[in-house]
Amino acid sequence: MNAAKSRLDTWLGRFTMYRLILWVLGVLVGYSLLLNALGWLTFGIPQMLVHLALCLGATYASNRLLALLFRTTPHSESSLITGLLLYFLFWPTFVPADVAGVALACVLASVSKYALAFRGRHIFNPAAAGAFITGLTGLNIATWWAATPAMLWLLVPGVLAVLYRTRKMLMATVFLVVSTSIIFVELLSRGMSVGQALWQPLAQRPLLFFVGFMLSEPLTLPPRRWQQLALAAVVGVVFAVPYNLGFVANSPELALLLGNLLAFFLGQRGGVMLTFKGSRALTPGSREFRFEPSRPVRYSAGQFMELNLPHSHSDGKGRRRVFSITSAPGAPEVTFGVGTAEPLSTAKKTLLALRPGDKVSATAVGGDFLLPRDTGRPVLLIAAGIGITPFLSHLASEAAARDAVLLYLASGRSELAACEELQASGAKVIARLADGSTPPDFMDDAGTARIDSARLKELVPDIGSRDVYVSGSPASVDSLRAAARGAGARRVHVDSFAGY
Repeated sequence: MNAAKSRLDTWLGRFTMYRLILWVLGVLVGYSLLLNALGWLTFGIPQMLVHLALCLGATYASNRLLALLFRTTPHSESSLITGLLLYFLFWPTFVPADVAGVALACVLASVSKYALAFRGRHIFNPAAAGAFITGLTGLNIATWWAATPAMLWLLVPGVLAVLYRTRKMLMATVFLVVSTSIIFVELLSRGMSVGQALWQPLAQRPLLFFVGFMLSEPLTLPPRRWQQLALAAVVGVVFAVPYNLGFVANSPELALLLGNLLAFFLGQRGGVMLTFKGSRALTPGSREFRFEPSRPVRYSAGQFMELNLPHSHSDGKGRRRVFSITSAPGAPEVTFGVGTAEPLSTAKKTLLALRPGDKVSATAVGGDFLLPRDTGRPVLLIAAGIGITPFLSHLASEAAARDAVLLYLASGRSELAACEELQASGAKVIARLADGSTPPDFMDDAGTARIDSARLKELVPDIGSRDVYVSGSPASVDSLRAAARGAGARRVHVDSFAGY
């Protein structure tokens, strides 16, 4: 199971979240056309093709025009995703008023990224904003026709792939349990059978499409997991409970917009402009990049930041990439640890090509790889290769006040990063170097034996009393987490770098 999970993580790691959603939505579009040709949908192929062209063309063109007006680089993948979402939200038709409404929703979705934004970061999901405002005009109303039983055959695996890749399975589960339970009780009160009351919310209402492609959008989520779970529950209630305030009634897009607004006040509000100051080699295969933020950045040790790195001819990794923060919270500069071994993505090549004074924007801060608030609780930090990066922030911020043991796995002595900082932290450091080389004097040598549960127990006899944190590649994390569990660890937290 661990091997299969690691292979899946590695394969999905080839795609950024944006690229994966774009591909999944594209497949669903093709599937919807097939269903229509087979008679399972009754829109008409010409209507669906014109509707698709309108949604993609209007969002793409309006986004590029607005980017030109605001003197910024357009994010083409994001605009195409918005267009595909609107394709599934509005009914394909040739009725002139309805077509005009769809076009308006597309343009409004693009406008919302710039007009309904704070410090360069949009507040609301663009597709939901465009659909909701269009509904207020009376020109067209979103029908969310993707909630069709025939679509489930590919919709379910597509949603699962996206949620697994973005690590939002638990959040989605909370939303689905809350919303489905409320709708289930309502349908039972109307006289439906138990089976019908369970089937209708999942097959004939847009819960799955909503949570898979819209609620899970990282830019409009709060940074902490507990905040995301609470938000999912709140949105689930607003989504499912019927209400009518006269000028507005409950709808999926309104539920999402209210959730977006709540999330905006919970995290780092707005993007942050970063000025590149320089970089240094951590190891032959990694570098640390230093930036000066235009304003203070709110983050905790162990969190990550998403950087927007515009460049032409982007590969499958996209232009928005997530990197671990290595600096301590409150430091005047923000630093990131980045793996630079070949093959390099185009985004990393752009990062390496930066010159002092160049500017990039940080679009989001998040992550839950945080040490216990109680500094009296001892910890074991296990880093495999590039997995050392979040621990550098941990050790720089609070190691002196905590009983910390760092087990560092690397291929050789030259691959040990930030040795001076590790020594200065005061943490006990144990190195396991695969090539048999000798680690620096301040590190204990763990030899070359594989780190399994027995060996881990030998190296850290009191592991059962420590909170364990594991960071590295998906395969390394899965193996080391199992070893920690086998050695008696009761609390194991993981942070993997799929596609890093």
